[in-house]
Amino acid sequence: MFIVDAHLDLSMNALEWNRDLRLPVEAINQREQGLTDKPDRGKALVSLPELRKGNIGLVVATQIARYVAPNNPLPGWHSPQQAWAQTQGQLAWYKAMEQAGEMVQINNIQTLDSHLSQWSDDNTIKLNLPIGYILSLEGADSIIDISYLELAYQQGLRAIGPAHYGPGRYAQGTDASGKMGKAGLELLKEMERLNIILDATHLCDDSFWEALDNFNGPIWASHNNCRVLVNHNRQFSDEQIKALISRGAVIGMALDAWMMVPNWVRGVSSPKEMNCNLEAALNHVDHICQLAGNTLHVGIGTDLDGAFGSEQCPYDMETIADLQKLPQLLSKRGYSQTDIENLMHGNWLGFLRRVWA
Repeated sequence: MFIVDAHLDLSMNALEWNRDLRLPVEAINQREQGLTDKPDRGKALVSLPELRKGNIGLVVATQIARYVAPNNPLPGWHSPQQAWAQTQGQLAWYKAMEQAGEMVQINNIQTLDSHLSQWSDDNTIKLNLPIGYILSLEGADSIIDISYLELAYQQGLRAIGPAHYGPGRYAQGTDASGKMGKAGLELLKEMERLNIILDATHLCDDSFWEALDNFNGPIWASHNNCRVLVNHNRQFSDEQIKALISRGAVIGMALDAWMMVPNWVRGVSSPKEMNCNLEAALNHVDHICQLAGNTLHVGIGTDLDGAFGSEQCPYDMETIADLQKLPQLLSKRGYSQTDIENLMHGNWLGFLRRVWA
């Protein structure tokens, strides 16, 4: 079945992890044997061949570069200009993949329809097709000032999550608190003018509610799970999920283990020990569907290889291609074929068609 994955940090893996994503995952992991600079070395699950193998033909692919003030202990850049330059390097990698025929940017209804027509042709060998990508910015710190947003839009940017972890220049993120403030509200206004999607993922509660109160454009949450199942501010409360549903949002199921099962300890817990498998992820899907009363507001947004690897994801996945296990698991839970198609791709595609019509 065709799959849309609404959150992959592909350029971060290519440039900061130095992974050649044109290679099979096995080759990437073999080259990383013996490296210890990052905890997930040799444990990657994502590459372009694996996406094709899994019939994952369309992804939301990120740019990401955090600005950190002198008192901020998080890793990041020491000026917005440096952060902007980092995102431009990431954009250059996507463009290089386009030149190589590995990827193609999807930024309007025409490019979407053209791309889907290729992937829906049963006579086409999918292993030769480019992966479609929608460009998204995870954390808006790299937007030097609001005038840069139109330039980013012209480069293909179609979604922005104003915050990531900690305090940000335009919003407050995971483990932080506080509202967006004047700069954040100006960002939202310009996003609305340009019809850029607001990604509510990572917004702290105060910034989340302020964003929804002040933004009238399209909203999704690319990779987020449920607070009632794993109690952490990174997750959405039922009240937040209901608010997103009322705005026509789609929420992507994330596969980071600590967001899937309670009491996960990073660097200590293991997926099998914690019974962290794809069924655990579907518990979050079930909960959102129950709150919505239908299957129209949840999809896939794995965040796989988002600074973690097989040590911190479902144990029944060897690569991202194993997302193809989901239809059978959903069917066993009583989901209809239409429901399954909604969850695997239909909800994201329907959202894009409404936004870009």
